[in-house]
Amino acid sequence: MEKILDIAQAIADEKGLNPENVLTSLKTAFVQTAKRVINKNFAFEAEVDPDTKNIKIVQIITVVADDDERLEDEELAPAYISVSEAREYDDQVELGDQLQIDHNIEDYGRTGASQLHREIEYHIQRLVEDELFNKYKSKVGTLVSGRVVRVDAQNATYIEVDEIRAVLPMKSRIKGEFFDVGDHIKAVVRRVNMDKENGIQIELSRTSPKFLEELLALEVPEIAEGTVIIEKAARIPGERAKIAIMSTHPQVDAVGATVGVKGVRINAVSDELIGENIDCIEYTTIPELFISRTMSPAIISHVEIIQNEEGENEKAIITLPADQKSKAIGKSGINIRLASMLTGMQIELLESDSVTNEDGEIEEAKDSVDALEALFN
Repeated sequence: MEKILDIAQAIADEKGLNPENVLTSLKTAFVQTAKRVINKNFAFEAEVDPDTKNIKIVQIITVVADDDERLEDEELAPAYISVSEAREYDDQVELGDQLQIDHNIEDYGRTGASQLHREIEYHIQRLVEDELFNKYKSKVGTLVSGRVVRVDAQNATYIEVDEIRAVLPMKSRIKGEFFDVGDHIKAVVRRVNMDKENGIQIELSRTSPKFLEELLALEVPEIAEGTVIIEKAARIPGERAKIAIMSTHPQVDAVGATVGVKGVRINAVSDELIGENIDCIEYTTIPELFISRTMSPAIISHVEIIQNEEGENEKAIITLPADQKSKAIGKSGINIRLASMLTGMQIELLESDSVTNEDGEIEEAKDSVDALEALFN
């Protein structure tokens, strides 16, 4: 086979592959062809001469002792030769030496040529799929965009992303949103799989907290630059989300930068999420303070952290005025659920006798104060 290096370069240029990887796949194709048309039990190697750009198939036979058990094995025997037999051809050979016998695929006529064509096609296709798999595997958790090409009976949405088709399952779609063929949508890569029957399968998501994070990075320059860091995020898709953020620069207000002037930045992200409300919380490493912030808009009195046997924070007992309990729980329990998701702890609420005044300050309930005064008078 002539000019194999030129062929490898041409395939690499056409499909956007690494020429070295293409050459490796071609050599594998030649070896597999030799096994199919010559002898499947022979050990072959494909060698390329960089000067002539030719490829040749070499059968490798290893010299072993006369009593080597592998010589008696029907499948292994073709790859070995006894030292006595080998010395009939070359009296200088030693145990472990490898003898080489050249073969030419072209000598096997149309059968060899058609088999080689199939092998090259197969291995180049596998290489293309491997390259795509590695490319998109590295994109798991990142934002991609594409055009809707099909919506099936199960409402799974198929999206053309660059050179590949991805799927957005109904379960990974925000409640209430629908797509038509031709729509351009954004999503994050959730999972990338590869199997022999279906090839590469890429699953997208618009319900993952990572989708929210990626949209914020797209909309807020400080997040994209790393000046503001998203420490944690929790979502109930289409309804409400909480993000814990912190600034790495003393002159940058993390919450202010994320919200933007008159809320323009956070509103742009909310619009993409079908009106999902997004609460921005300043992150702190002090667990009690962080939990109190995650319970916003509720005003709480006290936080007690309960640890498990391994010393990990497992549960938070929150004491709060009775009039703040409904705010802490939120509609359908959404606020306390998001706080629990964000902190990774179970949350238990305890009501106190205190109340909040018009200024949002906690003070003892008047009936409790009167009772105490009567007790001491």
